Amino acid sequence: MTLKTKCTLCNAKVTLYQEFNQKKYYKCSNCLSILLDPIHYVTREKEKARYQEHNNDVDDPGYQRFVFPIVNEIKQTFNQGHKGLDFGAGTGPVITKLLRDEGFSIELYDPFFWNNDEVLKFKYNYIICCEVIEHFHFPQKEFTLLRSLLKPGGILYCMTEIYSEDIDFINWHYKNDPTHVFFYHKDALKWIQEHFRFSEVKKKNRLIEFHF
Repeated sequence: MTLKTKCTLCNAKVTLYQEFNQKKYYKCSNCLSILLDPIHYVTREKEKARYQEHNNDVDDPGYQRFVFPIVNEIKQTFNQGHKGLDFGAGTGPVITKLLRDEGFSIELYDPFFWNNDEVLKFKYNYIICCEVIEHFHFPQKEFTLLRSLLKPGGILYCMTEIYSEDIDFINWHYKNDPTHVFFYHKDALKWIQEHFRFSEVKKKNRLIEFHF
């Protein structure tokens, strides 16, 4: 499997951008995102093993501080009567733990650790993707799903590092995780907003909000 000539998000043409550590990265001509060639994707077994290495202790104060921006935004916007989905929750769903402790109603989904397709049959007031979207092998497909799961007036909360031209890509730590395969440019956020008909997109440091 090779990347060929299409962006996995917007289907535009891509060109070779960088080669590093025997891996090829491509740049989209439209949304300006950076894509790892799929030939370098790790196997599903190695991907799961990598996630299991993460130190995601839900009681760790540092981990709780890291996710505070999402938790705080949800608490300011929604209440215990709203329904949430922690999509790509991983081995330590700390956001869900913190919000459930305050009476919020949140379901968990993760293809490796919380693989319950039943929760994908409902719609939600808010969806959380914390350090998730950079792992999407097929981001257009995944955003199609996420958009379909949101109720009108809902918000999709994504946390990731955004690529920009002033980043020294070769020395950028974020690309070094072998499970990180898609690096979004700010133009990609705008494309997602327009293509999936979100009313607006807000970026607050690493937190991105797509409003339905």
